[in-house]
Amino acid sequence: MPQIKRKRNISYCSTEFGFKVEFNAMASPCELLINSTDRNIAIRVGEAVSNEAWRIEDKYSRYLSSSICSKINTSNGQAVPIDAETYKLLDFAKQCFLISDGAFDITSGVLRQAWKFDGRARIPKQNQISTLLPKVGFNKISLTQDSITLESGMEIDLGGLGKEYAVDTSLLLAKKLTNIPILINFGGDVAASSPQLTGQPWHVGIEHPGFEDKQPFIVSISAGAIATSGEARRFLSKNGQRYSHILNPKTGWSVLNAPKSITVAAPNCIQAGFIATLALLQGENAEDFLKKQNIDHWCIW
Repeated sequence: MPQIKRKRNISYCSTEFGFKVEFNAMASPCELLINSTDRNIAIRVGEAVSNEAWRIEDKYSRYLSSSICSKINTSNGQAVPIDAETYKLLDFAKQCFLISDGAFDITSGVLRQAWKFDGRARIPKQNQISTLLPKVGFNKISLTQDSITLESGMEIDLGGLGKEYAVDTSLLLAKKLTNIPILINFGGDVAASSPQLTGQPWHVGIEHPGFEDKQPFIVSISAGAIATSGEARRFLSKNGQRYSHILNPKTGWSVLNAPKSITVAAPNCIQAGFIATLALLQGENAEDFLKKQNIDHWCIW
């Protein structure tokens, strides 16, 4: 299994609103905005947040052989002991699977064996996908508070939840350390503790997918979270058809005609991320789905 190389450096810089803390985790640029000019507070909160992000990466990254995710994926049908935190996260994934009628499925990552989003426009054959589909389905998992058992050949991938979960746990940790307004941004998944000290909301730039010459659009957030799901940089194109990296777990095929990007606002980041991804899975009906949820959202087609 390939290992990811991680540079665990933190930078601090003073800005017009206070301090900005930057580091890298979960294959994403991460930043923490602290509405204070007190460097000691910035260091204390910055170290706590970065260590929390790295802790979750170490624990749940499928790229690390030492992670619980990798231990589960190489268990060959045997039960793997889990702790309370892992059970809570897996149980949330189970609820997402049930609520979405199987459209959101953390076992669908095995389909990447057929789909190679490397820019070469190699579309898999149906027989390649059909071979993998029996290995997909959260309903085939045995999950208890103490253990998880996968059928042989199955895998889980928490990439669709892990970063958003890290945002939420990091914000809770930061709020225990200070009442100063804070905004956390892990690769476009964002949460704010409160408005800025001036009473003004935070302004977050969302990347316009697929168009490097276009400026990001700005979303204002006072408290709560926003998450973005999209296929701006991970897609295949062949014979005029665009194939998203968002795959339908039931068919194994790319979801066609979906928005290039969906941003959703919700009370916490893991909820926002789930809804954004579930909306993308609706394809051309994504915006109608979001309107029915009666939540703030932004779609780019």
